Amino acid sequence: MDRDLSDEDSVVDLSFEAESPLAPPAELLERLPSYDCLFQGGGRQIFFPPLEAPGRPEEPRCWSSFLEQRVPVVTEEVAREALLSFVNSKCCYGSTAAGDLIIQELKQQTLCRYRLETFSESRISEWTFQPFTKHSVDGPQRGTSPRLWDIKVQVPPMFQEDVRKFQVPHSSLVKECHKCHGRGRYKCSGCHGAGMVRCPSCCGAKRRAKQPRRCQMCSGCGRRRCSTCSGRGNKTCATCKGEKKLLHFIQLVIMWKNSLFEFVSEHRLNCPGELLAKAKGENLFKDENTVVYPLVDFPLREISLASQRGLAQHSAALASRARVLQQRQTIELIPLTEVHYWYQGKTNVYYIYGTDHRVYVADYPERYCCGCTII
Repeated sequence: MDRDLSDEDSVVDLSFEAESPLAPPAELLERLPSYDCLFQGGGRQIFFPPLEAPGRPEEPRCWSSFLEQRVPVVTEEVAREALLSFVNSKCCYGSTAAGDLIIQELKQQTLCRYRLETFSESRISEWTFQPFTKHSVDGPQRGTSPRLWDIKVQVPPMFQEDVRKFQVPHSSLVKECHKCHGRGRYKCSGCHGAGMVRCPSCCGAKRRAKQPRRCQMCSGCGRRRCSTCSGRGNKTCATCKGEKKLLHFIQLVIMWKNSLFEFVSEHRLNCPGELLAKAKGENLFKDENTVVYPLVDFPLREISLASQRGLAQHSAALASRARVLQQRQTIELIPLTEVHYWYQGKTNVYYIYGTDHRVYVADYPERYCCGCTII
């Protein structure tokens, strides 16, 4: 059961913290006690989600009621208006052909698009640090850190991906900065601690070549103040920001991911499949729950098989590594019409797809240049 955190145990949101310039020392990357996890590169630990009891399968559905819904039939008038609208959106397409062509035949087919979405949450822990500014330390002396899957956080809206970072309570410890060894500053690499560098104009000769007068850039001394450290000879440590110590703590990284599986039923018309995958459809069926189950006895067997295949793929990809929060499967009807037309002694075709009557034409007869895309 999830553990509510008191004010003392509250999770510190680190979502907007800048990434640390250096990784923590290797000796801090130790395994957390009594945690069921899998080690990953870079000292990260992937935590297995708690096992949950599977839900009960749903009862078989009667698909006859769902299939009573139909997409409106495309008429010759609708087909011509769709083509005119498409042509008017292209700078180098003439509208005369679209208005004068003779429509000979309309071949219509309704496709089904199956979509499965699985919204999951995974948790990873990693050591990180920030400059220690003398504030109170929430270390092991204040209690035992909660198990990472017991920490409650606000879940984003379902099916919206996000990544958030939180500081694990009671996991902090203070150590000397490993970059500057607790000094807060380190020798400037530009002047090697001298504060002055050789003048770039006269190269330290105090006079420029073939000129009797002294170098104006360095006033004849041959050296200039180091611009890297402003003449101090040292720089503030970028790792600890001059604080000399670092606060190390375990950071919980929570990733919410929306996995997507899509399938469009087969068709006999020569319209590109990538257009149909993005086409606007008419919603036929929607099933959303913590766990959804494969469709059974759908009139199109390939849709039933796609449902089984999609659920199996998501289950295999997320097993043991993530917790499924919600699943959603939908079926949409996508109308597709092949329009055969005659114009100036030649016959050709164009396609109308989607409920918003998008047009695809491979060889429009009145085209003045080749610079337009035809999608």
